[in-house]
Amino acid sequence: MTPPTAKPRVLLAEDNLDHAFFTTRAFREVHGTELEMVTVTDGEQLLDYLHQRGEYSDVARPHLIVLDLKMPKKGGLEVLEELSRDDRLRSIPVVVLSSSDRPEDVTQSYARGANSYVTKPATASGLRDGVSALARYWMDLATLPEPA
Repeated sequence: MTPPTAKPRVLLAEDNLDHAFFTTRAFREVHGTELEMVTVTDGEQLLDYLHQRGEYSDVARPHLIVLDLKMPKKGGLEVLEELSRDDRLRSIPVVVLSSSDRPEDVTQSYARGANSYVTKPATASGLRDGVSALARYWMDLATLPEPA
């Protein structure tokens, strides 16, 4: 179930252009043009987008965040920490999509409020298939809240 009143908006925070391409493509294959998907390349851009600062002052907040852990300027764990302290942002579901399978990254992500942790498969086809399954769940099965 997508949000009942709006075109679903997904914010992807990913600094690897290939991973961003495959992730966006997988979401679009599952949900087509009825999906608004925006990509930012570092944690500071992500927070500017969510706080509607600077060039993002007129954007609508996303229904879902897909977050890479290892990003420049501000990493995913720092972003999760900030989101968990903000009443307006903590209700936006966050899926961590990371190449790290380290148990401490998984534990720390959930401790900081991540709603899901998915380890990126090593191959392009594995990434496509894995992200397609993730997109089907979050876009077609889960009911997403309207962001504040």
